[in-house]
Amino acid sequence: MSADRLSGVSEKRKPESVLLHPLGAAAAPEQELLCIFGTGDLGRSLGQRLLQSGYRVVYGSRRPHSCGPLPQGAQATSHEAAAQSAGLVFICIHRGHYDFLESLAPQLKGKVLVDVSNNLKKNIYPEANAEYLQRLIPGAHVVKAFNTLSAWALQNGPSDANRQVHLCGNSAEAKQAVAEVATKLGLSVLDKGCLSAARELEDFPLQLFPEWRLPLRVAVGLTAFFFFFLLIRDVIYAYVDQRKDISFRIMVSLANKVFPIVSLIMLCLCYLPGVMAAYLQLYRGTKYRRFPDWLDRWMLCRKQLGLIALGFAFLHVFYTLIIPIRYYVRFRIAASTISQVRENITSVFDNTTAWRVDSYYSVGILGFGLFLLLGITSLPSVSNALSWREFSFIQSKLGYLTVFFCTLHTYLYGWNRFLKPSSYKWYTPPGYLLCLAVASLLIVLKLLLLLPCVDRSLIRIRQGWERKDPEDSNTKALLA
Repeated sequence: MSADRLSGVSEKRKPESVLLHPLGAAAAPEQELLCIFGTGDLGRSLGQRLLQSGYRVVYGSRRPHSCGPLPQGAQATSHEAAAQSAGLVFICIHRGHYDFLESLAPQLKGKVLVDVSNNLKKNIYPEANAEYLQRLIPGAHVVKAFNTLSAWALQNGPSDANRQVHLCGNSAEAKQAVAEVATKLGLSVLDKGCLSAARELEDFPLQLFPEWRLPLRVAVGLTAFFFFFLLIRDVIYAYVDQRKDISFRIMVSLANKVFPIVSLIMLCLCYLPGVMAAYLQLYRGTKYRRFPDWLDRWMLCRKQLGLIALGFAFLHVFYTLIIPIRYYVRFRIAASTISQVRENITSVFDNTTAWRVDSYYSVGILGFGLFLLLGITSLPSVSNALSWREFSFIQSKLGYLTVFFCTLHTYLYGWNRFLKPSSYKWYTPPGYLLCLAVASLLIVLKLLLLLPCVDRSLIRIRQGWERKDPEDSNTKALLA
């Protein structure tokens, strides 16, 4: 439904006539005229997109002759004239300037007003901007929409992250008119219901990384815990027990221990909820019962957990690459070489150590390569080009292979050090053993799910089969 039909102006139907000239010479239908109040960045960007989509645009401004550069093809006039000329009006001004709209109530009666405003903070006003606008002009049909799009997105075209337009309003016809405009701009529309949902839409742009909050808190918590844990074991213990000041290791050596530990734990936390969900389905014997809220929330942030884990893996790689150029490392190598020359000692080549070190680096490189592949395929531009089977194969099958390689990399790093009593300073285990406990638990749980008898039952449950409860069967038998 076009916005002109909502303007309250009725047009008489003209009788059908026969064309006496070729179809190619027929006059093109007149383009629909839309009005925009406000000539700021958002108003100009919205007008440019509307013009590119085939609409005519008129701006309502306090200073129509000096309102700044407008998109080519648009007109600027007073608010009164602009309101009378179009049936759909975009209100691209801040709530603090809404007062003058009350004087335009006669001109805006029956029109569709699209409120695109946002606030700087939550709960500044007792009611939503759109509800306030509806109270100012009760004769208009107010629709909250387009407030989640930025001026930059409108200028450069919507991407996958901001292609959706949320709208709400009390008039179904008004929402349909706005939805048609959004669809013509190449946007998808999500109807959030009546105008009382406007506050929710206005608070949505104010949220700062809502899906990243829990993963970031977990990352910060793990980083702080392992930093202070290793600081006590490595630096403070050396000073108290041996009177050695090795505090300089905090910047590189200590950090390069914290990053891989946190990375492996967060990678395991990315796949652990899926394994727990599988065991829960096996226990319940059905897939139709909802997961607990904490598990559901955990599963929804798996992508963010994996990307943060990849970031820590990158830091581990960079810190490892600078080890050979550190002053401490070069000093130790030079001192060791001079000591061997003075004492006329020749080091014996250890074939086992060579195998372990080469395997340690090789497995680490393979694990990081697979880790990087998981991160790339999680990008919307890449995942949209994959089928669901391809995406599932990479994220699931190769994902667990990544966990295996990274865990093996850590085992090769520790080797037989866990058998030495000197590794347990102040009776505390090394940091890498703690992350190996989480990774090993995940691998064991996953291997149990791969057993043929368990895997067949899980596949049947996920295909819709349900295990019957004996109590329910006895109850049905008694009732029969």
